[in-house]
Amino acid sequence: MSAAHHGQPQGPTTWQKSTMGALMGTGVGLTIGFIFGSYSILRGGAGPRGVLPTLSQYMLSSAATFGFFLSIGSVIRNDAHPQLEAAKVLLPPMVGSQSEGIALMKARWELEKRTRA
Repeated sequence: MSAAHHGQPQGPTTWQKSTMGALMGTGVGLTIGFIFGSYSILRGGAGPRGVLPTLSQYMLSSAATFGFFLSIGSVIRNDAHPQLEAAKVLLPPMVGSQSEGIALMKARWELEKRTRA
């Protein structure tokens, strides 16, 4: 029985994560390619092919590169173990506040001093 039957929300699949990363990377790559391609054309001229083919080459190569790496990165970055995530939600934190943590640390130091003495 899947987790959806127990009322728990389902996260995106690995394929959906990869597609989402590729689309975001493609959008970023098109923008970066437009900026750098326009700058290159304004600075050094369009070359023998003309403005539009040169600019589109910058944009498409940048979009392909960014899309590829962001699709891989989004899968790697979001690849979490569901058991560990559930444990983080279900288990209470070890220390509630900074003052409790300092008091616990001092108590452990005192216990260690007593055991070594």
